Amino acid sequence: MRIKPLRDDLTLYLKKHNLTEKYNKSKMLFQQNPFYPSLHVELLEPKHRLIYSFRLDRKYRALFIYTDEQEIEIIAFTNHYK
Repeated sequence: MRIKPLRDDLTLYLKKHNLTEKYNKSKMLFQQNPFYPSLHVELLEPKHRLIYSFRLDRKYRALFIYTDEQEIEIIAFTNHYK
């Protein structure tokens, strides 16, 4: 699975929230196995929008969309508990 390069605003978000290392680890796991258990990949509501998430840690999630069968694009990082 390929992950498109992050937009500049997303890279800044990771740096601001000290998440770069956690993102890199989650990215590696996702690329090796998108269903790796600790990632907790899920389809978000409303399901017809086809937006998915995976965990960076217990608090933060990466939201993504599939751009084709073997590529995703991260569209946002969110605080899961806000």
